Amino acid sequence: MLIASMNPCPCGYFNHPTKDCVCPVPVRQRYLNKISGPLLDRIDIHIEITPVPFDDLANQPDAESSERIRQRVIKAREIQQERFEDTEIYANSQMSSRLLRRHVEIDEAGKKILKTATDRLGLSARAYDRILKVARTIADLDNSEKVQTHHLAEAINYRTLDRDNWAG
Repeated sequence: MLIASMNPCPCGYFNHPTKDCVCPVPVRQRYLNKISGPLLDRIDIHIEITPVPFDDLANQPDAESSERIRQRVIKAREIQQERFEDTEIYANSQMSSRLLRRHVEIDEAGKKILKTATDRLGLSARAYDRILKVARTIADLDNSEKVQTHHLAEAINYRTLDRDNWAG
């Protein structure tokens, strides 16, 4: 498992809610181009995180408890274990394209959202498959047998760096 982080630009303030970025667009682009497209394709989830103001942190409503999240993860892992019981696979991320097509059935609305995302973001076949795997996992966490449109939409939203205009 790989978990990594990076600044959005050399100064660190691109898309910051209260501080101005001082980096010209070409500098931001050069900075982001240090991470190749093929490498990004191999990362399942990449999202942009912006700082949260103190008042928002201090006044957060009650969220789902860690124990509840833990239970959902355990249940999702059990679902995957059952799904792959006759294979050497233990997680959705390991599915081949053939297994992916078997375990992720997309309805017409889902196909439409994926086509739109692929056209707008210029997704590669690898990124497309990553989205399906993440959507399958989101559906498992939701205890949903089928991958629904909102699971696909959430998975697509976890592909921030696929957006051509992300750095301006």
